[in-house]
Amino acid sequence: MASDRRTVLADAAITVLAEEGTRGLTHRAVDRAAGLPSGTTSAYLRTRTALLTALVHRLVERDQAELQALGEATPVPRSAEELTEAIAGFTELRLTGDGRQRSLARYACTVESARHPELREILVPRDNAAHTAVRAFLAAQGVAEAEARALTLLACVDGLVFDRLVGGGHVARQEIRGLVAAALRKPDGD
Repeated sequence: MASDRRTVLADAAITVLAEEGTRGLTHRAVDRAAGLPSGTTSAYLRTRTALLTALVHRLVERDQAELQALGEATPVPRSAEELTEAIAGFTELRLTGDGRQRSLARYACTVESARHPELREILVPRDNAAHTAVRAFLAAQGVAEAEARALTLLACVDGLVFDRLVGGGHVARQEIRGLVAAALRKPDGD
């Protein structure tokens, strides 16, 4: 029961952080969002650090599950266009609905992790089926250092998602095509 309650509280905290920002993330706000009596959050997650830590653990858990499912549902792309379409679908998930809320919360936690190294450790990118598919595609295309290129490509996609969350709009397929082409490009001198 306690772990279920902590999950409910962490999910509510993600919602509060996405909607209210870091200043709005309070124990009382989480109680309200979870529909629980006042004092429930502080009974389970006594400090702000405990609340943030639970929130970040749950955020990573949900993101990893989504990325794993996405990677398993999508075979390794066979062409740059297939990879572009898969990434476009991913960016759409991150900019709309529940994905948008989690993205807003993730970026707020990332900034917060500059002052809380324990959060930074939790937020470290993890391997998952989606990351593996990008790396496998690049390796199949003969890209040297496919792992480093995959990480760079995914970091650039993350930057585009952040930019559109802040500035509005969507990520155009042409932008993604350019990033994929850059990941496939041979270094100068080859």
